[in-house]
Amino acid sequence: FDPLMKYLSANISGITFKLEASRSYAAYDEKLYAKHFDFALPNPFQTINAIDKGYRVFAKMGDDENFRGIILVRKDSNINNIVDLKGKAISYPAPTALAATMMPQYFLQTHGVNVMTELDNRYVGSQESSVMNVFLGQTLAAATWPPPWLALSKERPELQQQLEVKWQTESLLNNGLVVLPSVDEAIVEQVTELLLDLHKNQQGLEILARMELSKFEQANDLTYQPVREFIQLFSEQVRPLN
Repeated sequence: FDPLMKYLSANISGITFKLEASRSYAAYDEKLYAKHFDFALPNPFQTINAIDKGYRVFAKMGDDENFRGIILVRKDSNINNIVDLKGKAISYPAPTALAATMMPQYFLQTHGVNVMTELDNRYVGSQESSVMNVFLGQTLAAATWPPPWLALSKERPELQQQLEVKWQTESLLNNGLVVLPSVDEAIVEQVTELLLDLHKNQQGLEILARMELSKFEQANDLTYQPVREFIQLFSEQVRPLN
């Protein structure tokens, strides 16, 4: 994402954009909900929470078909059916990871496994850690979502050689772009225009490729209503969300 920050800074006069990462989902949530960021790119669950905290949605990542959970197992694991996971350890990035944790857990819950009583759920802090846990045999399965899996398996071909995507969930809306109301609207408009046009020029396409993304799209707060509906179902059927 750093090339995107440099691109925005170079194309908007008098403004510098700085990428700020967080050490974990929990640390990111804390900063986001405290309105620490002027702009943020939260997952859809964090997006609706950010809306409730005072942010507004102005765009989103495209490729909604990629916003789905995937469950990885080792090819030599002899795991064939979902019920084979009962009593076993599964790694996830974090409890609030929508595509990589909540959607896989909902999938498992609705396909014959009681997530809270029949699984050893391990929240390991990041997408990469989740994948590496199953690769190293620390867990029997790992939940993540396509972009980090694709990026990581390109960097480390042995992952693709030894792991397989055993199951995938339905898709949902991709990550949202949110902004604080204190940010000048003229700046928001420039950022929006630059992001929505990224896929129309070579430099932009190269930036998007690093994100495993084809384009950004227009969106607003109401765009994320389906996410609220999913969260309601998840809270009722899997586990409550505080």
